[in-house]
Amino acid sequence: MTFETEAVTLKIWDRSTMNHTIDSLVSELSDRHNTSKGNIAVTCSGPNTYTFSLGGAAKSASLEAVNS
Repeated sequence: MTFETEAVTLKIWDRSTMNHTIDSLVSELSDRHNTSKGNIAVTCSGPNTYTFSLGGAAKSASLEAVNS
């Protein structure tokens, strides 16, 4: 997992766990940043690589706190 100021990048190698992994991280990020799951944007940024970022009203928060 890579941490940037406003995004988290995750490489998922096991395709059988992809949906579960993405759903889990979106839930964790929304809980930690007190925002709805709809405010977490997920984009495919490369082969097996997904970037999670805050959108909407929650955009002013930083995702770096996810590691704490």
